[in-house]
Order: sequence, then C-alpha cells, then structure tokens
Amino acid sequence: MSPNTPPASPLVDAKTANGWLHTARFLTEAPQLHHLPALDVPEVAFVGRSNAGKSTCINTLTQQKRLAFASKTPGRTQSINLFALGKQGATDAVLADLPGYGYAAVPQEAKRRWQQVMANYLVSRPNLTGVVLLCDPRLGLTELDEALLDVIRPRVAQGLKFLVLLTKADKLTRAEANKALSIARLQAGGGEAKLFSALKKQGIDEVALTLWHWTHAAPAPDTPPPDTP
Repeated sequence: MSPNTPPASPLVDAKTANGWLHTARFLTEAPQLHHLPALDVPEVAFVGRSNAGKSTCINTLTQQKRLAFASKTPGRTQSINLFALGKQGATDAVLADLPGYGYAAVPQEAKRRWQQVMANYLVSRPNLTGVVLLCDPRLGLTELDEALLDVIRPRVAQGLKFLVLLTKADKLTRAEANKALSIARLQAGGGEAKLFSALKKQGIDEVALTLWHWTHAAPAPDTPPPDTP
C-alpha cells in the first residue's frame, strides 16, 4: 500500500463515495489567485495538459455531463474553477479544476502567466489536501508535467496527497497499460498512480474512494486529560 493511501474504512464503500462526488456543484471561478475564497475544507486540485482529458474525467467522476467545461479549443479555459462537494447543501470538500497547460496555440505570455499562477496556487493554497495529475499514458509525463512535479514535491514530502491518473487507458493493450502504470509509479515520487478510462468506466470506484479518504481523514483520537493528583 502506498503511504498516500489511507486505510480503507469499513463504513465507506464505492457507492457512498460515488454518491458523494455526485453532489458536486459549481462554487466559483477565479481568474487570479486573489479571487479564490478562503476555505477551511479540504481541496483537491485536478491538473494536466490541455489534451489529457481533465474535464471529461471530472464530469465522469461526478456523473455530470457538463460540470467541468470541456472546450473545443484546448487551452482556452484560463480560470480556476471550484466545485463544492457535500450532501444536503453542506460543503465538506472542494474540487479545483486548474487550466490545462502546454497547448501550442496559446500565446507564450498567457502560458507563462498561468504557469506562474498554478505554481503559486500549488505552493501556497492553505487548504490544498491533494493533487490529481492527469496524463495521457501514450505520451507519458512531459517536461511541463515534470516541472509541476518539482513544484509540489516539497509539499508531497510534507503530506500532500498526490495521484498520477493515466487517462484514456482503454486505448492501451494490457501489456502497455501495465508498463505505463509501472513507469508512472516510479515517477510519482511518493504518490500513487492509477489507470482510468471514462469510456470504459475503468478506475472510477478506485478514484472515488481515494478522493473520499483524502478529504475525510479520521480525526486523531482525543488526548486523555492529565491525571489529577
């Protein structure tokens, strides 16, 4: 078991975790970091290249067709979108959809600006609990992905949860999938790696449970009061 994988709770199964993700609803859009609301609930960020299938992944996990906007022009979205999670209108966690990076048609100035915004977010967001890096396994982790890993590595060492999610796994043979998974696990550096396919519904239950455990860590046991003489 990876050190980033919390112990499974007998009280939470995949159905519960999937039902929780289905409660996702739009919270806010932030074109700059100072527009992000200060939150005290766990936040999980989804990051990845513009063509890695990030919006499709979020929509599949939340069982909602248009929660995350999948632009026909990759790289077009230039804001951080937050989605609240929690039953009966309460918010117990937040998903953050960060802009895709690396698309060639985006002007260099915009690329540099958003690379800096994302780096600042990943380094400084106080309630950030976990990061899901989406990667097309046919391409592997690119230089931009590696640069992002360098940014978050210190926080992972301090306990930030991290998952490399290999999307579009249905396009791989079993041998290719196993090889890609082995490589991703080596590159994850203290994190996890999983295969995912929105088309074949592969990995959905695993990821749902992972996100649930990341954001619903068991509270530390109460410290008994000192003995009174």
